[in-house]
Amino acid sequence: MDSVGNSDETCDLGYQPSQSSLDQNDQSSSTEATSFSLQSGYSFCRTNSDVSAFSEPTDDNSSTFSETPSPLCWPGMKSPKTPVLSKLVMQQQNPAADDETENEDLELDMMKERFSKLLLGQDMSGSGKGVSTAVAVSNSITNLYASIFGQHLRLEPLHPDKKLMWKREMNCFLSICDHIVEFVPALHDLQDGTAVEVMTSRPRSDISVNLPALRKLDALLLEVLDSFEETEFWYAEQGSMSGKSRSGSFRRIPAPQRKEEKWWLPVPCVPSGGLSEKSRKHLRHKRDCANQIHKAAKALNNSILAEMEIPDSYMASLPKSGRAIVGDAVYRYMCNGEKFTPDLLLNCLNLGSEHEALEFADKIEASMYTWRRKACSMTHSKSSWDLVKDFMSDIDRTDKNHILAERAESLLFCLKQRYPELSQTSLDASKIQHNRDVGKAILESYSRVLEGLAFNVVAWIEDVLFVDKTTRNQDQ
Repeated sequence: MDSVGNSDETCDLGYQPSQSSLDQNDQSSSTEATSFSLQSGYSFCRTNSDVSAFSEPTDDNSSTFSETPSPLCWPGMKSPKTPVLSKLVMQQQNPAADDETENEDLELDMMKERFSKLLLGQDMSGSGKGVSTAVAVSNSITNLYASIFGQHLRLEPLHPDKKLMWKREMNCFLSICDHIVEFVPALHDLQDGTAVEVMTSRPRSDISVNLPALRKLDALLLEVLDSFEETEFWYAEQGSMSGKSRSGSFRRIPAPQRKEEKWWLPVPCVPSGGLSEKSRKHLRHKRDCANQIHKAAKALNNSILAEMEIPDSYMASLPKSGRAIVGDAVYRYMCNGEKFTPDLLLNCLNLGSEHEALEFADKIEASMYTWRRKACSMTHSKSSWDLVKDFMSDIDRTDKNHILAERAESLLFCLKQRYPELSQTSLDASKIQHNRDVGKAILESYSRVLEGLAFNVVAWIEDVLFVDKTTRNQDQ
């Protein structure tokens, strides 16, 4: 009775049971059929149809087994085809699908690895000694930029795979900002018409303002690179001939005008007569666009860094005397009544390199906060940075320490204006290292990498224009 009931239920499902399944005594035929189907399982594969549960046989010799389906393939029973056989079928039917699957597996493994490092705070021991979440996200964005654009040293479109990877992973990092909100009061009307005040959430103000601007700058930079798909200039690797079949050695090509010789960068090459006027105009236009993007990204990065909290460790490391930081000569000039001018002081210092300028910027910045702390501590006993911010409006504007702090701030501003390529100061690095705000970490790192990319694009265009100008002057 049970066998009859099972057969009726199977018939209702639209399947015809095989003869071997109805015969309880004939076990050998069922075993042989199952054994054969497992050995030649790659001849049977699941079709793309969602209705049919079986595939058409691809072997003519197996037609006897296609007339009636095997009971192992009935609904509710496990299919005899293993994942290994399924992958073998995919390889035989479409070899390119296997390559795509391997690429997807590699990308998935890479995403898992980076996600695990992000959660562990870059501490692979798992002992909880990693960095904070904000620092981990900042480092991840920086490392992503290095992996995508680290080897991109030419004016040419970014590789499609790298562009896709950059957009996909940046969207993952930026999606964190969708959950960073702030609560604000709002009026809510009840059903009876009564208006009550409730707290509603909205995107945090700094993120809602800065993040769309950074996304726009990112898209504009990629558009600038995409515009150099077909160019009249080309590049020659250092120590070899040009990559393109063009006559002449790169040694005869004028070297780009770079402040520091970077032997690993490719040398731009132009035709013997120079670039055409159309190509030259296109380069100048894209240089101006990249320069504006660089200025905008730098301004955003500076504003975000200015809003970050100053670590207590930095304030604790400052000397008690600002005079000991800047030196006697600079201190006497800054105390020289109304004759203080930042530009004249910088001219007298005669800073010869960016390293010296950065070192002097660290000293001026440290002395500025030292004098501000002393100006506040004259009235209040505690001198932490939180109290310094709270009591800045209460200090005496005629106090000597306050005047010196204001002059140090103006001197630092002029120094950064004179050296626009100046690296981050010790205070900026300390802010990034000790930051705990994930939103600010994302905005700061995103603006920083865009600033670096825009600066590189401007430098590459300047190299091509310099080589073009030198080549035309040599021909004349």
